[in-house]
Amino acid sequence: MTAAGAIDIRGFDLRALDASFYDDPYPTYRALREQQPIYRCPDSSYFLTRHADIREVYRQPRLYSSDKHKQFHPIMGDGPLFEHHTTSLVFSDPPLHTYVRKAIGNALSSKTVEALAPRVGSMVATLLDEFEERGEFDLVNDYATIIPIQVIGDLMRVPDDERGPLRAWSLAILGGLEANLTAEQLARGNRAVSEFIDYLDDFVARRRSSLSDDHDDMLARLIRWESDGQRLTGHTLYHQCIFILNAGHETTSNLIANGTLTLLARPDKQRQLLENPALVDSAVEELLRFESPNQLGNRTTTAVSEIGGVEIPADTVLTLAIGAANRDPEQFPDPDNVDLARSPNEHLAFAAGIHTCAGLNVARLEGRIAILELLRRFPGLHVSGPVTRQRRARFRGVGSAPLATT
Repeated sequence: MTAAGAIDIRGFDLRALDASFYDDPYPTYRALREQQPIYRCPDSSYFLTRHADIREVYRQPRLYSSDKHKQFHPIMGDGPLFEHHTTSLVFSDPPLHTYVRKAIGNALSSKTVEALAPRVGSMVATLLDEFEERGEFDLVNDYATIIPIQVIGDLMRVPDDERGPLRAWSLAILGGLEANLTAEQLARGNRAVSEFIDYLDDFVARRRSSLSDDHDDMLARLIRWESDGQRLTGHTLYHQCIFILNAGHETTSNLIANGTLTLLARPDKQRQLLENPALVDSAVEELLRFESPNQLGNRTTTAVSEIGGVEIPADTVLTLAIGAANRDPEQFPDPDNVDLARSPNEHLAFAAGIHTCAGLNVARLEGRIAILELLRRFPGLHVSGPVTRQRRARFRGVGSAPLATT
């Protein structure tokens, strides 16, 4: 069923989703937004689907906390995964968030981001040369996941021969954020954080011992950073490195894969972009809106609040349905259609307020180059086999997507 009125939202529960939701969550989002936009879930949390409501939550970080100690401990228990997800930038409040954000902002300087463009262009060209010889490739495993991992590896000067485990670690750690976390996922997440910390303990020590004034990469900046006597040290530094990998890998991979498939399914939009490549900036913003790589976020109320006329008790978990907000017709005319020139386009794919994504310009850069150059090189690019969706609610990603170049 796709009509909003035909979907029964009673009993909707993120912990018990069926396969159709993972394939296409938007009819359910639409039904929730139209019938009960401040939806009380079976576990007494609230699920928000309107753009205006979610934007207002982002604007009030004191009332709507990002700290996850109370929410995650009953699910994760004490362990490496819990330590990571309650220490990293995205799941922290001031003052920890403030000084970590300053450190990452300093490390991701405009100079650092600008310097990435030639490297990303070269990397993409090399991959496309390989695909031209092969005639076919998997959009996800051969392309969309490769680029962000290599970019983050370059930003932190991780040796090429040490990058192998990075993607698996990232997927396992982010998998620990799913609402229906299984014992197996928890074990994988704990193991991945432990292995990553062990690696970083050795890697950071090697970097410190060889650090020189001319080293201006992201990790060097994080190591040297100091503000008001504060520095990133030990596990706090390591967890931000893990966060940077996770944030830079998963969502950007999803942007590249989702964006490419969205355009391949709409030849008129693909043609529009190729005939007017100056549209690429607004096109990437529209692709971020239309298929938001990160679909869900969370906050916890610190006091009694009111959202959309509904009183929310203190200490209540809110799920912010970013994917639903970005299809809200009150904010975006004709939201279920792709408009590459859409303006204004105040999507929430990068969140908002103090938690606006710190690496958004890196993601935009990679998305622009990866999507446009792929379509330019192969005008006859098409899907050549079954496309599979990942069975994950928080992150909207593709499992595999076989493509043929002609």
